[in-house]
Amino acid sequence: MRVVVNGTPTELREGALVTDAVAALRPDNEGRGIAVAVNGAVIPKSEWARVELAPEDSVEVLTAVAGG
Repeated sequence: MRVVVNGTPTELREGALVTDAVAALRPDNEGRGIAVAVNGAVIPKSEWARVELAPEDSVEVLTAVAGG
């Protein structure tokens, strides 16, 4: 199925979860310092493994950056 992750069409398996979208974008990250929104709604990290994506969902994966 195709979803849009950070503006880029991305193929994921049917029944993919938010965790799958994060892994597709950041395979080396365990979710630390990341926030996720699906269709504009923020998804708490505790729900990533339970929220199933639908075709054409818009997923935004944001990474916190420290600086000054």
